[in-house]
Amino acid sequence: LGTPESLLRCVIAPGNGCDDILDSNWYGWLAEELGRRKLFNEVVCRDFPDPDEAKRSSWIPFLHDDLKVGPDTVLVGHSSGAQAAMRFAEDNFVGGLILVAACHTDLGDEGERASGYYPPAGGEWKWAAIKKNAGWIVQFHSCDDPLVPVREGREVARSLGSDYHELDGRSHFFDPFDDIIDILQTK
Repeated sequence: LGTPESLLRCVIAPGNGCDDILDSNWYGWLAEELGRRKLFNEVVCRDFPDPDEAKRSSWIPFLHDDLKVGPDTVLVGHSSGAQAAMRFAEDNFVGGLILVAACHTDLGDEGERASGYYPPAGGEWKWAAIKKNAGWIVQFHSCDDPLVPVREGREVARSLGSDYHELDGRSHFFDPFDDIIDILQTK
């Protein structure tokens, strides 16, 4: 699980509020770069259902049934997409996870709470299952993230034992960043 020869696909899971994924943040850029570099046989960067609320009840089945995320797939999740990626990996094998601006609490936000990812309503995080079901886990967080405090990313990293990269000046990762390509080239 997670060996370079087994990783044939990459699926990009966006943050909430992205109704045109190819034109949001760095998602289209990443899909284009990965395609240009031929790092995967297939790169999937599709609009998600329920883009504004990013409900777990919509996104997890979409990842499984429509996008066919599995052991041959690197799942790149940003913000709400990172939470979806972690919840997906609790019950499903995935070749590798890249988590960008991940958190483990609802940050006191009613909309985040309603998404269904967070304890207590979303159930406790199954950290051991995520680690077991993912070939590898890489995480990026910015010290100056105004939406997801860095302490959240650090706690996710501690809980998952991820390969954690804490960067300066990236805010909530709204812009392309080469670090993600560099990591994918080493996997």
